[in-house]
Amino acid sequence: MVRVLFVCLGNICRSPMAEAVFQQMVDEADLSDQIDVDSAGTGSWHVGEKAHHGTRRVLAQHGIAYDGRARKISRQDMDPKTYVVAMDASNLSNLQALSSQHPRLYRLLDFSSQSAVRDVPDPYYSDNFDYVYDLVTDGCRGLLATIREQEGL
Repeated sequence: MVRVLFVCLGNICRSPMAEAVFQQMVDEADLSDQIDVDSAGTGSWHVGEKAHHGTRRVLAQHGIAYDGRARKISRQDMDPKTYVVAMDASNLSNLQALSSQHPRLYRLLDFSSQSAVRDVPDPYYSDNFDYVYDLVTDGCRGLLATIREQEGL
């Protein structure tokens, strides 16, 4: 089983959006029995809360269901076989502090076809959820293609 963990700051905006988008792609590719998808945050402010209403709104607009709850990442999440995918450089730095030698630690937009942008901006204050959705979708497409190639799926 391939495990993919998306990580942002509070696990209510970007990482749950990426989790839901990627899960839909995995389901559509008929790979849900081979790829496990999850998300977490580096901070604990929102533990137990539903995703931000902006994330839920944009996902619903695209016909994607999501009912997860925020949680904080733990050392157990940092299994070397897990693809740990950060939303931005700050999240990546926090993850490197948690597990400096993790072999599969990436930023989502490392897999994007949009080379000018590398960090998924946090829409918590800007309310730019549609733009974030577009970035997340592009990055998830590239990530799935990479996983399929690397894992022979």
